[in-house]
Amino acid sequence: MDMDSASTVVLQALTQATSQDTAVLKPAEEQLRQWETQPGFYSVLLKIFNNHMLDVNVRWLAVLYFKNGIDRYWRRVAPHALSEEEKMSLRAGLITNFNEPVNQIATQIAVLIAKVARLDCPRQWPELIPILLESVKGQDGLQQHRALLTFYHVTKTLASKRLAQDKRLFQDLASGIYSFACSLWSHHTDCFLQQIYARDEAAALSSLERTLLSLKVLRKLTVHGFQEPQQNVEVMVRTPHILKNGMWLFCVSGRQVGPDNACREKLEKTIILFTKVLLDFLEYHPCAFIPLIQRSLEFAVSYVFTPAGEGVTFERFIVQCMNLIKMIVKNDAYKPAKNIEDSKPESLEAHKIKTAFFTHPTLTEIGRRLVSHYFLLTEEELAMWEEDPESFAVEETGGDSWKYSLRPCTEVLFLDIFHNYSQTLTPVLLEMVQNLQGPTNVEDPVQLLMKDAVYNAVGLAAYELFDNVDFDQWFKNQLLGELQVNHHRYKLIRRRVIWLIGQWISVKFKSDLRPLLYESFFFFCKLPIMTNAPYLESIFGLLFQLLQQVTECDTKMQVLHVISCVIERVNIQIRPYVGCLVQYLPLLWKQSEEHNMLRCAILTTLIHLVQGLGAESKNLYPFLLPVIQLSTDVSQPPHVYLLEDGLELWLVTLENSPAVTPELLRIFQNMSALLELSSENLRTCFQIVNAYIYLSATEFLQSYAESLCRSFCDLLKDITNEGQVQVLKVVEIALKVSPILGAHMFQPLLPAVFRGIVDGERYPVVMSTYLGIMGRVLLQNSSFFFSLLAQMASECSQEMDQLLGNVIEMWVDRMDNITQPERRKLSSLALLSLLPSDNSVIQDKFCGIINICVEALHDVMTEDPETGTFKDCMLMSHFEEPKLSDDEEPPTEQDKRKKLLALEDPVHSVSLQQFVYEKLKAQQAMMGDQGFGVLMETVDTELVRQLQEFLQGF
Repeated sequence: MDMDSASTVVLQALTQATSQDTAVLKPAEEQLRQWETQPGFYSVLLKIFNNHMLDVNVRWLAVLYFKNGIDRYWRRVAPHALSEEEKMSLRAGLITNFNEPVNQIATQIAVLIAKVARLDCPRQWPELIPILLESVKGQDGLQQHRALLTFYHVTKTLASKRLAQDKRLFQDLASGIYSFACSLWSHHTDCFLQQIYARDEAAALSSLERTLLSLKVLRKLTVHGFQEPQQNVEVMVRTPHILKNGMWLFCVSGRQVGPDNACREKLEKTIILFTKVLLDFLEYHPCAFIPLIQRSLEFAVSYVFTPAGEGVTFERFIVQCMNLIKMIVKNDAYKPAKNIEDSKPESLEAHKIKTAFFTHPTLTEIGRRLVSHYFLLTEEELAMWEEDPESFAVEETGGDSWKYSLRPCTEVLFLDIFHNYSQTLTPVLLEMVQNLQGPTNVEDPVQLLMKDAVYNAVGLAAYELFDNVDFDQWFKNQLLGELQVNHHRYKLIRRRVIWLIGQWISVKFKSDLRPLLYESFFFFCKLPIMTNAPYLESIFGLLFQLLQQVTECDTKMQVLHVISCVIERVNIQIRPYVGCLVQYLPLLWKQSEEHNMLRCAILTTLIHLVQGLGAESKNLYPFLLPVIQLSTDVSQPPHVYLLEDGLELWLVTLENSPAVTPELLRIFQNMSALLELSSENLRTCFQIVNAYIYLSATEFLQSYAESLCRSFCDLLKDITNEGQVQVLKVVEIALKVSPILGAHMFQPLLPAVFRGIVDGERYPVVMSTYLGIMGRVLLQNSSFFFSLLAQMASECSQEMDQLLGNVIEMWVDRMDNITQPERRKLSSLALLSLLPSDNSVIQDKFCGIINICVEALHDVMTEDPETGTFKDCMLMSHFEEPKLSDDEEPPTEQDKRKKLLALEDPVHSVSLQQFVYEKLKAQQAMMGDQGFGVLMETVDTELVRQLQEFLQGF
């Protein structure tokens, strides 16, 4: 098919693809999709979008299909890649004429050319940049603009490449065209200024568009085109001119171009872009920026902090100037080293410039104006407070908002300047505080706003003012009284005082003043002070009321955060006051279905609530368990947000559960998929498994041990040593809680443990865990141990006795791997349980067994200084409720379960001293005195002496 007929059918399909009728649109889209890989398709698209006579929507679609094709088929290695011949023809066709009449299409074509340039420039497309530069110089206005637009997009794309070779290519390009780009920016800036003076708005707007584009090019070249601009003469000569031109553009046009001028919006964009060039250059190349520090500071400070800026500055510009000052003030490259001799010369030079600029009068003026002008709440903010208090309260001030928003920007600048020049600024601020002593007249809005601003400054600079403000006295003599002024207009000061105390409370505020502070809150809220738990009931009631009243998600999250903090701090004391909250949270959970972050806050509150309620949390199960179920179900989309908090809630619910319920057991169905994830939440997952074992080992293991064992086998194939230990600890706990059932249920995992011991596992912590598991099996389920021994002997074609000897020998050899006293005692009890024995292998290893026993006795025996006798310090005879201090948390139900379990555990219920004595006596009875004497002679005499010392009194 020839080119013309191909164009006709493609044009028809594109036309149909712009239809609103899906019956027409869908087949056309399918047809175009099939043509995407056909040779010549993109040549036809180029012909169509270059034909200015055709419908704009059709041409737009042709550009989009072409652009998408570059991403998919332009690379040589791509499936259905375009031929080199067609790509050569397309490249030539893309830059034959820069005369696209429609702005949006022109932009898309420029982006499209830049995408090709990213892959082909300069090697396959060396002519692109020369043609663009030639066209940018042309006299034809439209052609010049379109070429400049393309030049910008190509520069932007090439600057974004990050491979070292690509960066070098861009730097080569930048060196070649930097001078031209600077001239271009100067030329268009001059043209714009002349046309503004001549009041030719249409021509000025056109020139301003070119000024903006040429500055965009210049920004990419200046910031990314030179590795060390300070070593490039051209850059160091040109950048002061860029600065001068930008300042001139702002100074002149700021007064010439009023708010109603057609150029106003684009002019503001250009001026902001100019400040971005300075900020980027400063951020990426602080040393190269040093010659610009003086003029940049003069420019920024004069327009932001002197009358020069009145009537010409605008908010975004002020923010950028403040950021420029801030970055110069706090830049580490501009500070001398602590030891001056170690400083770089450029750091000293920059410091010298800054010191000369930031004189006492300049700093004083900046400090005063920041507080007395920029810190003042605006009419808009006050109106917002009245109309929408929640939006006012949660207005964005965190993260990077200082880069874009005026209020956070001024506060950050204040903090940085105050930190760096506190000696100069502290007296200035203290004087402002002194001028505002006593209550302020509610009829004087100016003074109210000023006091709010000054208190804001004192709060922000709390750490800097630590030695200069007696906050306790100020609180008693001034701030306390201000909290009690009840007039509506004084809420401005009441709010600020509460915030101010919040800032200082962790810096310098006596704890014995806190009751006075809480009581002042109740006065302020017109609440009676309760004698029983004087503050908690009232505060919690107020917080709960507030939680119900507010409507914004952010506000609810903030209130929930405070509620969580209160519950966490007072723990079980919260129990009498949570009834309303418990009833309200299910409703809030339902309402927050679309707000995952609010649901995370609810989960956090529930975590603290369950900890505070302890065993009483079982009353929450009808709500709590479905919440845990949803939050930890990886098949449900919300799990992405809720999983971490959901797992934490699941864990504390189990830890505080008085008894297992069928519903609580059923949630464990979520665990297999969670273990498959092998994510950073694995540790919490293992803690949850342990909690189920402590809670109800029999029911839990019978229901889930089989699937859990499969998950563990999969995990152990590909997991770190630490991960292995976590898995094996679960098995160890199961054996501890239920020696018979645990060994039976986790039987598939035990051969690997056995092999690990025999082979002498080289990681001490893993080996220690292996020996802990095998010690439990041998001591508490010996029949299972010997059946496992028989299985392993059969597998490796060895005699059982020989294999048992190997195990004992490795156990003795690796005893030093075991660091926990509990496991060391367990090992000695386990090996002693092999006695009495007439087995020659066990008798052959008798010396090693006694060696381990004496080591363990040293670990666990303490000497009574009065009687000189020894006793086993690990023995527990009865369960005692611990006496808790005020700041200690009471034991959870799981803590109690662990204590009761410990009472039955041989490690804590069997006296090692007595066990050794009984086993040796039994061995002696079996062998007779003479035989036993021969056996004891195999033991080192020093060990025998120590053993006898421990066994005195038996």
